[in-house]
Amino acid sequence: MSLLRSLSFCLVSRTRSCLAGSLLLQSPQLWHTFHAGSWLSSSASSKELLMKLRRKTGYSFVNCKKALETCGGDLKQAEVWLHKQAQQEGWSKAAKLHGRKTKEGLIGLLQEGNVTVLVEVNCETDFVSKNLRFQQLVQQVALGTMLHCQSLKDQVSTYSKGFLNSSELSGLPAGLGREGSLKDQLALAIGKLGENLTLKRAAWVKVPSGFYVGSYVHGGMHTPSLHNLVLGKYGALVVCETSEQKANLEDLGRRLGQHVVGMAPLSVGSLDDEPGGEAETKMLSQPYLLDPSITLGQYVQPQGVSVIDFVRFECGEGEEAAEAE
Repeated sequence: MSLLRSLSFCLVSRTRSCLAGSLLLQSPQLWHTFHAGSWLSSSASSKELLMKLRRKTGYSFVNCKKALETCGGDLKQAEVWLHKQAQQEGWSKAAKLHGRKTKEGLIGLLQEGNVTVLVEVNCETDFVSKNLRFQQLVQQVALGTMLHCQSLKDQVSTYSKGFLNSSELSGLPAGLGREGSLKDQLALAIGKLGENLTLKRAAWVKVPSGFYVGSYVHGGMHTPSLHNLVLGKYGALVVCETSEQKANLEDLGRRLGQHVVGMAPLSVGSLDDEPGGEAETKMLSQPYLLDPSITLGQYVQPQGVSVIDFVRFECGEGEEAAEAE
């Protein structure tokens, strides 16, 4: 009797083992779960992989662990999986948060060679504007605008200036080895920060020899990790023409940018404009911000440069008018 019981037990065990193996072979999902589980239990370097994935992507330990489990310990696949999940989550949050007011944010200014760009990215709260992840998004937008401008055909004889609106900005390539567009990077940032964010606008100026671009960002913050980007709430670019390179051009350009930010002119005007009246909106006939006893034109003329053009960005401007409408 015990012999029969023993034979019966062996037969049942063998049948169950075969059935389990058959199910694993027939179901890739079950085999993947089995494989991931065995990786977690047997791999001595699992913690090291987890830490490496965490450092590389910046995602939480929980999400990194889930990614490694899902991908059977394959670090590269886990990274791809994380980015896809984050993007899906970002698009979902972006849809839910769409329409919420974005009055805060930052102006970003970036200069490389003969190209200078000014961008504005908005968020809901000033708290988020101070977050490194948000500032990295501003950097990506500035670099995307820079690459766009550098790809355009040069005008040899004079300067060129251009603007990009929100939809044009969103369609620019993400650049720097990143997949997709700036719109994809926006979705990822929304997914991480949990606020509505908008790529509002960008401006760029490209100058040949004989021209100089002065720049100023009010309350400018320099972050070494952000590719020489200067961040603030106000920003200005001033295009000057000069017959020779002068040692004080950088300081002069900064002062001109300060004037544009502080006095908010609407046009450059000319040295012949008389102060007062309608001329108060013309840059050269305005009282010079740093010395109101003279006009800006009177300050610039002895410097040996001519002011040709300018761009001024104020973070959140136009939102009040949009709300009133």
